[in-house]
Amino acid sequence: MNFDMLKGKFNQILGDAKTEFGKLTDDELKMLEGQRDKFIGVVQEKYGIAKEEAEKKVNEFLKKY
Repeated sequence: MNFDMLKGKFNQILGDAKTEFGKLTDDELKMLEGQRDKFIGVVQEKYGIAKEEAEKKVNEFLKKY
């Protein structure tokens, strides 16, 4: 996979994450790039849910990729 394909895939994932987790800002999503644990923590905080539920939501989202 070349760089352009990788960049396109990341942009697709970022767009899908915006749809799935609408309460997260663009800056937060970019900051969380590649940091699964922080992603879970931000989802937990923004949605006011338990860590286990946030982890489940993030894992379900990531399974698509």
